[in-house]
Amino acid sequence: MSTPASPAAARTAVVTGSSRGLGAVIARQLAADGWAVAVNYVAGAASAEAVAAGIREAGGRAQAYRADVTDHEDVHALVAAAEADLGPVEVVVANATGPQPGIAVEDLTWEDHLDQLRFFVHSPTLLVQAALPTMRRLGTGRVVLVGSDMVGRALPRASAYTAAKAAQIGLVRSWSRELGPHGVTVNLVQPGWVPVERHAGADTAAYEAEVPMGRMGTPEDVAGLVGYLAGDGAGFVTGQQITVNGGHTL
Repeated sequence: MSTPASPAAARTAVVTGSSRGLGAVIARQLAADGWAVAVNYVAGAASAEAVAAGIREAGGRAQAYRADVTDHEDVHALVAAAEADLGPVEVVVANATGPQPGIAVEDLTWEDHLDQLRFFVHSPTLLVQAALPTMRRLGTGRVVLVGSDMVGRALPRASAYTAAKAAQIGLVRSWSRELGPHGVTVNLVQPGWVPVERHAGADTAAYEAEVPMGRMGTPEDVAGLVGYLAGDGAGFVTGQQITVNGGHTL
């Protein structure tokens, strides 16, 4: 478990794409660990407000913020607003995602690649750039990218998505070396298939049968790892790719 942040310290975490699904559970986990949480959304304001309200009702601190995480001005405004309202941003979790259509290689366009790169390379870059001045000033920070075990599975018709997720490995390795001297850790969490609201009704039996742990992953499985990486106990853990899929890609 991560070390809880003191409420007096007003330490803040920004979680992109946290109005629902995995991001919402990560936001709740970080709040339970003592972080003030900026709940980000681009659509679904009511859901984001509900997540933030639930955190506050449980005794935590949270606010919902609308921002397009692929837009430079929006991302910088998000971090600035979170700092003004909640406190210095010491943790950023790049979780937001967009559509992930299956596309045969013969139909793949450069724009298809850019669609994935905007979310999985450009967006994390903007988030780190916005938060880095405070992290450098404080001499500490946590950057967590939410990737995918699809890099290891390499399924057909998913090359644009897989390539963009693979690019996150390079970001994490390079950034961890560059930002380590400033006390900032950078890590990549790679979930397998973790059913959330958008998977309602999906048949998971075939996938589950291939998982050595004998079950599907849960959002809490992933959020627990993010909480650890955000906490003081992970201060010497950086540049890592940690897969959370019950051994599915062994």
